[in-house]
Amino acid sequence: MMTQWHEFLATQGAVIDNGIVTNFGNPQAELQTATGGHILADLSHLGLLQVAGDDAVTFLQGQLTNDVKQLDGSTSHYAGYCNPKGRLLALFLAFAHQDHIHLQLDGALVESILKRLKMYVMRSKVVITDVTQDIVRIGVAGANSESLLKQLFDTVPQQPHQISTLEHVTLIRLPGPLARFEILTNSEYAAGLWEQLNAHFNPVGKNSWDYLEIHAGIPEIVPGTQEAFVPQMVNLDALGGINFKKGCYTGQEIVARTHYLGKVKRRTQLAHISTSEMAAPKAGDVIHAKGTQDAVGQIVRSAAAVEGGFDVLAEVRLDSLEAGTVDRQGNSLVILSLPYSLASE
Repeated sequence: MMTQWHEFLATQGAVIDNGIVTNFGNPQAELQTATGGHILADLSHLGLLQVAGDDAVTFLQGQLTNDVKQLDGSTSHYAGYCNPKGRLLALFLAFAHQDHIHLQLDGALVESILKRLKMYVMRSKVVITDVTQDIVRIGVAGANSESLLKQLFDTVPQQPHQISTLEHVTLIRLPGPLARFEILTNSEYAAGLWEQLNAHFNPVGKNSWDYLEIHAGIPEIVPGTQEAFVPQMVNLDALGGINFKKGCYTGQEIVARTHYLGKVKRRTQLAHISTSEMAAPKAGDVIHAKGTQDAVGQIVRSAAAVEGGFDVLAEVRLDSLEAGTVDRQGNSLVILSLPYSLASE
């Protein structure tokens, strides 16, 4: 059933499929705008958990790869949630607000991750709640987006991961080569805020936002890739999502061993796949060494590209890159430059 927020977006021209805003009538034009203009995107396809209580920080410190104590309301960071074997179950954008911590993740994982986290609360003074439907999240991006936002808000974050909290709105500056922001508000103010933003930014669907996330080198964990990757395989260390000094957490021994005892042999690359296939590469699709059936990696996330085909984040064995790799249809992966460096290279 479509929420009140989605009903409003529909009046603005949104095409909504299974609760996801896919486009605003012209996906190709929206994608073109994402690469050179200023865009506005609904982010309600992402889930949001709230962790509150006297023991919230201590509890999460024993669960996540990053240092939760650093979340003081002025900054966000990425953090992984691993199984005991150090394999990622979820990837969060984590930040504190007032007296609780928020964990943003792929929307399809909310139910299972909420259930799993609750299993480990036991007698701790911790309350974990799904607030996906309670907080509206909007993404904006574009070269001049900071100056455009300054026309609407008194304070706009200057640096990646910096947070500005205003009376009815919270802004988070996201990392990447293009200025991008996530704006959080409640349903009472969301429609009016969207209309104000719409005067400066062009509405786009999920694919256009995913395209920018991919070009920022930001991975995601979805149901099809749970337990597939150690955090370094999806570059979580390069994104500041692992703190190697914070102490123990679930899977910490494996993550630390990978860091201290040898070179990471598998990394996530930014790549383009030229194909006439209509179906997009899916997260979890196997990647093969060119000319063989040897599996050397898998797709992490994918989005339609401006020039046709798809741009992807693909986790691959580093020793296979020189010889070349292909997707499930035999299309070559053309490796592009990530916006950050990898320690193993």
